[in-house]
Amino acid sequence: MIESIDSFLGYLASVGPLKLVRIFWFFFFFEFVRFFLLEITTLIIWRIGKNTRKLKLEEARTQLFLDFPMVSIIVPGKNEGEHIYKLAMSMREQSYKNFEFLVIDDGSDDETEMICKSLQKHGFIDMFIRNEVRGGKASAANLGFRYSRGKFIIHLDADCSYDNDAIEKILIPFYMDEKIGAVGGNVMVRNYKQSLCATLQAIEYSDTISIGRITSSYLGIYRVISGAFGAFKKDILTQVGAWDIGPGLDGDITVKIRKLGYKIWFEPEAVCQTSVPKDFKRLIKQRLRWDKSLIRFRLRKHRDVFYPNQSFRWGNFISFAENITYNLVLNIKWFVYIIDMLLNYASLLRFIIPFNILLYTAANFLKYILFSPFRIRKNVPMYYFIPYLPLMVIYNGYYLRIVRSIAYIQEIFLKKSYEDPWNPQKSSRHAKEMGI
Repeated sequence: MIESIDSFLGYLASVGPLKLVRIFWFFFFFEFVRFFLLEITTLIIWRIGKNTRKLKLEEARTQLFLDFPMVSIIVPGKNEGEHIYKLAMSMREQSYKNFEFLVIDDGSDDETEMICKSLQKHGFIDMFIRNEVRGGKASAANLGFRYSRGKFIIHLDADCSYDNDAIEKILIPFYMDEKIGAVGGNVMVRNYKQSLCATLQAIEYSDTISIGRITSSYLGIYRVISGAFGAFKKDILTQVGAWDIGPGLDGDITVKIRKLGYKIWFEPEAVCQTSVPKDFKRLIKQRLRWDKSLIRFRLRKHRDVFYPNQSFRWGNFISFAENITYNLVLNIKWFVYIIDMLLNYASLLRFIIPFNILLYTAANFLKYILFSPFRIRKNVPMYYFIPYLPLMVIYNGYYLRIVRSIAYIQEIFLKKSYEDPWNPQKSSRHAKEMGI
């Protein structure tokens, strides 16, 4: 075995760097360039402007508390009774106090109604609204929006927890730039010790999602405000008609706001912690739902961002192009790479596969170390994730890629998102008829 490895390394050394790039072209031209070089370069530039940005944020904070606007916090959900008390306590501890707290029960069949009415009676909830028949998350969010009185709307998930300055931090950017129409919070994984599946997602959220959103926000192509923690100007939500039927409603409403010409901002210091799926079966269901939305909303509903019309904006074009290229096109390209290796280097596959894994593992360690100074809040000791980094090659490179591929095929050919049990079938049928 050692002799075989030595012979392969000798072969690589003899063919030179061009041949090496030829064999591992997918890694060098796409993965390494986009997910390492571009991100680390952007992060360095972002960090250089830290002092200027800090001064602007301090001035914006002062303006926020001088204005002290009413804010409506809406929490739509079904069967969330067990989480509402902790969330209500979290809201009472917030540094920003001028808000109303609205909980919308979307046809729960547990004790949510009894718990929420008790909390409302004792002043922990300002308004409790109940849909007797489940209408879906968009329906519940829109019901809360209809009763809201705030200048800003903050959408929360009931099963998340929030830093005591989270509401304040997510509002500040609105006073930094009047063109900011919506702000996304920084979602971290709370249950990272619960299972291997949760641990791998925690690394993904830290290095791919959080760092990726800092980068995309700075570049002006940030595209999805998480439903777990997002803030919006109420008048803009009115203009776009609030939330459309999902799944994928988070990305959809973000795009609708971008199309009006407003900026979308990611605020890494507005911290939310969530519990992620604890096993791979549940994770597959979640990611199939998430990944189908790329086809449904970006290639179908909002494909007009590519059209050279009066509402055309380069920021939206680049945001969509980057998203589709690196999630759909390169997903297909990866299979092309596999076929290329099978056809042209079949005799070397026993070396190419482990060397590929080695390359990606080395890149993961390098990213983890170099990205660490840019993480705003470290809810996990840095050393904790190190033993799990080699597994991220399998998790990102194979597991999630295969799930994405299945989701794309299902949505392109069968429009499976309209059958997802996450939404009531009557709502999905209505959405399909309307083409949303």
